[in-house]
Amino acid sequence: MQAHGRSDHHRPDQDGDEPEEREPPRGEARLAIDGAVDDRPHRQDQADHTDGQPTRAVALDLLDTFVPHSYQPYAGQMPTTAPTGPAPGLAAYADVTTSDATLRRFLHGLPGVDQVGAEARAAALGTRSIKTTAKAWALDLAIRMVDLTTLEGQDTPGKVRALASKALRPDPADPSCPSVAAVCVYGDLVGDVKAIVGDAVNVAAVATAFPSGRASMEVKLADTRDAVANGADEIDMVIDRGAFLAGRYLQVFDEIVATREACARADGSHAHLKVIFETGELQTYDNVRRASWLAMLAGADFIKTSTGKVQPAATLPVTLVMLEAVRDFREATGVQIGVKPAGGIRTTKDAIKYLVMVNEIAGDDWLDPDWFRFGASTLLNDLLMQRTKMTTGRYSGPDYFTLD
Repeated sequence: MQAHGRSDHHRPDQDGDEPEEREPPRGEARLAIDGAVDDRPHRQDQADHTDGQPTRAVALDLLDTFVPHSYQPYAGQMPTTAPTGPAPGLAAYADVTTSDATLRRFLHGLPGVDQVGAEARAAALGTRSIKTTAKAWALDLAIRMVDLTTLEGQDTPGKVRALASKALRPDPADPSCPSVAAVCVYGDLVGDVKAIVGDAVNVAAVATAFPSGRASMEVKLADTRDAVANGADEIDMVIDRGAFLAGRYLQVFDEIVATREACARADGSHAHLKVIFETGELQTYDNVRRASWLAMLAGADFIKTSTGKVQPAATLPVTLVMLEAVRDFREATGVQIGVKPAGGIRTTKDAIKYLVMVNEIAGDDWLDPDWFRFGASTLLNDLLMQRTKMTTGRYSGPDYFTLD
């Protein structure tokens, strides 16, 4: 990998922002939203910075949203077939998955998604403008959330080793730059990545006949076991969308359960399981909500929008529906599940829109790489360019950073 010299000339932010305003006086937060400026005091019990870096609390304060709540999302009220009471746990839902009929009754009893309202809410959350303190914090957080991905037929051991080196040290010139969350590759290349990153960065492998999911269960499970045996920390499986759309929900449920069992290791631990819906093929937001609940009941550790091979891939409204689902699932069961939008997230501006949505819809518990990821191949370079601009005042061209 070769890095080229930084550019010393100035230019506007990559995401289209104008040059930043002066830093507001200490104790005052200023956030421009749709042309308005919100002035609020910081919480008095929190410091603004630690060692020159924004604290999580201050950044979260700035990430709070001020857009009108014209769309009232599903707030965890379960259909009549679901258990009630405080966080009964997954065992309380055992009867839901005993047959296709009971699972269908449960999934189709979930409240419907207001399509117009969900899209309007997502669009409103996407209008936020974040500057200075919150942006610096968000950039590092977004880098730490990236699943740096290559899933091409032309992938070679050399290519994935180079990607692994980049995942470990995204900006070799700046040791303060954090590593990414994971490197995502095909299962046969897991060992090549693991040799570079060790345990410092997770290694994710796609499995179960990715990207179509159309194969026998024997093939899907062998695919999964091979990736785990090669050292995969995480498995990204795909559901059989044909079965799901045909209403064979129990088949999809059983396949997720079996894949999770195939993630088991000899020491009793298991690779984390991400379940990919391919939301661009699910046709409706109601189906996205149903797939989310089905996967979570089956034991998914993460739910993921897309393979990146179908358009549309990740979108803000689809991710909003999935964030509502994980929030409501935790409220109902006490179990927290992660979310991973993947495909089409290319710029810092895109990433920040998603972070604002996570904070607003699910809450700040999900603002952590353990619970939210970006599946991306080109996003990291843009985050690095923005970070360099904020830390040095100079804008590096895209050729400064190694290619994804």
